[in-house]
Amino acid sequence: MNWFEVKIMTETQALDILCAMLTDLGVKGFVTQDKESFQEFLDNKQGQWDYIDDDLMGLANCDTSLVFYLPDDAQGTEQMQAVKNLLEQLKQADDANFFGSLELSCGNVKEDDWANNWKQYFKPLAIGEKLLIKPSWEVISESDNNRIILEIDPASSFGTGQHHTTRLCLELLENILQTQDKILDLGCGSGILSIGAILLGADSAVAVDIVENSVRTAIENADKNNIPSEKYLAYCGDICQDNILCEKIGNHYDIICANIVADVLIAMSGLFKKFLKPDGYLIVSGIIAERADEVLAVLEKNGFAKIKMHEKSGWVAVLLQVK
Repeated sequence: MNWFEVKIMTETQALDILCAMLTDLGVKGFVTQDKESFQEFLDNKQGQWDYIDDDLMGLANCDTSLVFYLPDDAQGTEQMQAVKNLLEQLKQADDANFFGSLELSCGNVKEDDWANNWKQYFKPLAIGEKLLIKPSWEVISESDNNRIILEIDPASSFGTGQHHTTRLCLELLENILQTQDKILDLGCGSGILSIGAILLGADSAVAVDIVENSVRTAIENADKNNIPSEKYLAYCGDICQDNILCEKIGNHYDIICANIVADVLIAMSGLFKKFLKPDGYLIVSGIIAERADEVLAVLEKNGFAKIKMHEKSGWVAVLLQVK
């Protein structure tokens, strides 16, 4: 397997927190460069050296950065989308410049070139029994003509169907969806889950994301899939902080989809029930397997019962229902 190197510029105090956030996105293994850490090493070293290589001494003046590697395939590009989405959220909220520039680079590939480079990885993908996810430049085969087509292109927002978390959510959604259901998509990204729900028969959907670009992308994707604007609303904001937004969203939804990360799901856990009907369903994903029990415990404490849990390649999606 081929890999590509991803580098994020940051600040010393943010390294540990940023590593934890990226771990929740499935990133494993980091290389850090930080002049303060290197100086601490020099000041407190246990051993004695007559000589330290000039290349190593260059760390005394380096900018703080975090480096990790992602597979050079569809899964890796989906993870890259999630990383970019996370960095955009952090930039918007970082008034004190705690995280620094968060400038991202990927090997010799410019960030602006990603949209075109991704095309080689994205082919029509059958999900569940009914859906086929396809990018706009691909033509479907005759064998796929009996499936419902959801057209979506790689963009800066997470969600093209390639990542396990998205696919697991859509499979769970297909199994419980009823005609005329109302859907709430929290952390909507590209809007793939809520758009897929309407194509599968839901009556309407509301999509919410903290990133403004994701909201724009979701609306564009809904229009691309011929969903009437009155059936699809999208809002930008943080439901954990914005009571007015929560009032706009309303309640009595049949299903909530929340494909985010463990910490955000835990932060939202006390709000899910207020949006749902008394017998409503909750689908959560974006959870690495190591944190599944932690997330489940919090959701059960907040009034939900687990119905089904699916795991694929270290990622978990869970279907729950209001107790």
